[in-house]
Amino acid sequence: MTFEADFAVIGGGVVGLSLAWGLLKRGRRVLVLDGDDGSFRASRGNFGLVWVQSKGMDQPAYARWSQRSAAAWGAFAEELGDSLDRNLGRNLGLQQDGGYDYHTDEESLAERVAAYERLKAELGGDYPYEVLGANRLRQEEPNIGPKVVGAILHHQDGHVNPLRLLHALAGDVRRLGADVITGCKVVAAEPKDGGFRIETADGRSFGAAKLVLSAGLGAMQLGPKLGFLAPIRPQRGQVLITEKLPKLMRRPSSTVRQVDEGGVQMGDSKEEVGLDDRATLETSARIAQHAVTVFPRLAKAKLLRSWGALRILSPDGLPIYQQSKSMPGAFLVTCHSGITLAAAHARYVSAWLDGAADAPDLEVFSEDRFALS
Repeated sequence: MTFEADFAVIGGGVVGLSLAWGLLKRGRRVLVLDGDDGSFRASRGNFGLVWVQSKGMDQPAYARWSQRSAAAWGAFAEELGDSLDRNLGRNLGLQQDGGYDYHTDEESLAERVAAYERLKAELGGDYPYEVLGANRLRQEEPNIGPKVVGAILHHQDGHVNPLRLLHALAGDVRRLGADVITGCKVVAAEPKDGGFRIETADGRSFGAAKLVLSAGLGAMQLGPKLGFLAPIRPQRGQVLITEKLPKLMRRPSSTVRQVDEGGVQMGDSKEEVGLDDRATLETSARIAQHAVTVFPRLAKAKLLRSWGALRILSPDGLPIYQQSKSMPGAFLVTCHSGITLAAAHARYVSAWLDGAADAPDLEVFSEDRFALS
């Protein structure tokens, strides 16, 4: 049988498009099947961080994987930015000169430093961070509030404009020759003639030699049909964004950052509410209060919008990279940190999917860890 693609990538968010981009760069024919506007889309509701700090506290392999992706982000953004410049005359807004973990009491700061020291020892010393006391922090961030007693500055952290990233990936994947089918809900896939036949809700079918399930929360239903455990769940995060403001901060944190266009983004809520992506006043107020504590000038800023979005979480919070044991050639790729890991997915996971000799060993992120537990 002649297949329409070497790889069918199910899911057209940042994760799926990063994988598709990497496979196209390796010379593979790629078909991307993306959902409709009613799908839950973490790629349009995230915080835009390229983040190493606090990743892998209980699994150093995840810290190393995040570091590897962060290190690859500069070249990845430059190559993608070339495509974006042709279309929009702009770049991805990548900034990687460190990020903060702010603290308003000495005890929590000391506890976090102790945890980082343990992780640093596990990583052989490769965990470049420093602790900034109140006076040093105000030299770096003059607009910081008086209740902030200090911060941890991790030098591998940064942030990016996530919507420009999504736009650039979508454009470049098409330019490189992928067939991208939108408004397409995959309901079934089964082995056929040495590959896979994929069925959609509207009655269409597609063929591919291999398939990659990277549909975020869509893997909850489709994953078990392909032989995966797919033990993922949604977790809601809410985000606020202000009007465009003069430069207020030098570096991002995991709770407040100023985007390259001037608006300040606030967030970091974690709510176990199932498939409910609504924004709530109570959580928005708490997010805003924290941001004003860190940067008091935000008290006078106008809020333009707020939204809720659903993260994709495995039981231990780590990514899952798995080839189906019952349907070889079918792969599951899912993670919480799709922005941070975009460079690794494009450069390294695509090599793993393609069976390349230089592909990384991703066994630590397989589903075997859940079966054993």
